[in-house]
Amino acid sequence: MLWNDKPYHSLDYELKMQYGQKVYKLALDGGMTCPNRDGTLGNRGCIFCSSGGSGEFAESSTLHSSVAEQIQSAKKRVASKMNTDGGLYIAYFQSYTNTYAPAAYLRELFTQAVSEPDVVVLSIATRPDCLPPDIILLLKELNQIKPVWVELGLQTIHESTASFIRRGYPLSTFYKAYQSLKEAGIKVIAHVILGLPGESKDMILETVRYLGQMGDHGIDGIKLQLLHILEGTDLADLYNQGSVPVYSLSEYTDLVIDCIALLPPGVVIHRLSGDGPKKLLLAPLWSANKRLVLNTLAKRFKERGICQGDRYLV
Repeated sequence: MLWNDKPYHSLDYELKMQYGQKVYKLALDGGMTCPNRDGTLGNRGCIFCSSGGSGEFAESSTLHSSVAEQIQSAKKRVASKMNTDGGLYIAYFQSYTNTYAPAAYLRELFTQAVSEPDVVVLSIATRPDCLPPDIILLLKELNQIKPVWVELGLQTIHESTASFIRRGYPLSTFYKAYQSLKEAGIKVIAHVILGLPGESKDMILETVRYLGQMGDHGIDGIKLQLLHILEGTDLADLYNQGSVPVYSLSEYTDLVIDCIALLPPGVVIHRLSGDGPKKLLLAPLWSANKRLVLNTLAKRFKERGICQGDRYLV
């Protein structure tokens, strides 16, 4: 099966099917931090996380007094990159942990976003240990206004790796958050990092297989993220010591295809590699050339003849 000539169920295809046109993502900053940074669990963050909290491409909350102003600024940025004067948008709260605040604060923040007429989806990146019942209830309420997606930073199902990267919660916490969100009718996207220190190919595929078997049809969506070595992180220190290997482009493309082959056709692929900020990127340097990565993936898909859900590995 092909989805818009792609051998996997892409986010772009899913959005065009739902809305009949291209939908653009607006990366926003909710002005929050993370329990792995404010001393609750730690103060150094996960070993791979930069000082921007994975939100280097988001609008800055320090420069704008409201979400509405951030959205207008982000629209201008999208327009300049995509050569478009308008369209439909996803309001994506990306930086740090975007449910790590009182419900009243989040209500004001998220309500501003869903009130924008051309915002069709509210997407929230967060940690599964930052979703108490009152926040779940708020998200359920907002989901009645416009679709709400929650992106959970899983990274891996393996507790040894999770401890090494300082994730700060067990797999059972992820599963509990997933169940609570699904009971509230909310779509869940899992974030997985490929290439974490100490993880074999089999371990990575176990994580993807686990997500493919969640619920009746697998997780709603998945982001496959190449491990980026970013300047200023603890991971960079390990890399500079020679203790963190990184994938070549050919190794990574084959691994991505193996991961996708394990996922049921209904699972939406939100990301295939990710973009590391070029000013911070130490390795792999090939990942900075997004066109090269996507073209190489497309070529390799054709060579291997694999579609999502084939469950075929080589």
